[in-house]
Amino acid sequence: MKIIKVTNELELSKTAGEMIAGKVRSNPEIVLGLATGGTPVGTYKYMIEDHKTNGTSYSKVSTVNLDEYIGLQKSNPNSYYSFMKETLFDHIDINQENTFIPDGNASDLEAECANYEKRIAELGGVDLQLLGIGRNGHIAFNEPGTSFDSRTQVVPLTKETIEDNARFFSSREEVPTKAISMGIQTILESKEIILLATGKSKADAMSKLINGEVTEDFPASALQKHSNVTIIADEEALSLVKE
Repeated sequence: MKIIKVTNELELSKTAGEMIAGKVRSNPEIVLGLATGGTPVGTYKYMIEDHKTNGTSYSKVSTVNLDEYIGLQKSNPNSYYSFMKETLFDHIDINQENTFIPDGNASDLEAECANYEKRIAELGGVDLQLLGIGRNGHIAFNEPGTSFDSRTQVVPLTKETIEDNARFFSSREEVPTKAISMGIQTILESKEIILLATGKSKADAMSKLINGEVTEDFPASALQKHSNVTIIADEEALSLVKE
């Protein structure tokens, strides 16, 4: 793993945004795996600004998102479909037909998961996957105990994850309890991975990721098995990591 320590969230966003934009310029038809949540928002803002200022084009880029809540309409502001449109897609020149997010309202969720795997394969796999990390070590919505061999699937969300995501909703009761999530094996098949982490709340998770053992009890530890992972994290998030 390559570790890039930054001083704050602004520097993290700029560093990650520059890396992604550079990859897009060198490979205009790149397949990007994208994440949601609070951590990547600044990175997406940098990508938008770079697009407007430097003309980096996403017209031939394809994207696949890690996950989507089950039971939220696409129009719901808390759906990841809405999140991606508002924070990135509506502000760059990407072809919306080349942006793929699991359908959490599909009539056959198992078929939707299988079709999502097929779509990723048809794209030739993910070239660059952006990740965050949960306090319990989840990546995407793969909670502790998820098999490292897992593929895109329906997953129940833990109490901790529901509580973490409640800040985006009017009440805890509104937070969905299930999601469709890319599996750990699917993520590991990405050619390159960038993981972002900020704040003291992620310090324990980052310590386990970098210094801990590889175990399905801590899903992010699977990344130790990947040959091309870059971690971009601030000083607080890395405060418990042993040199």
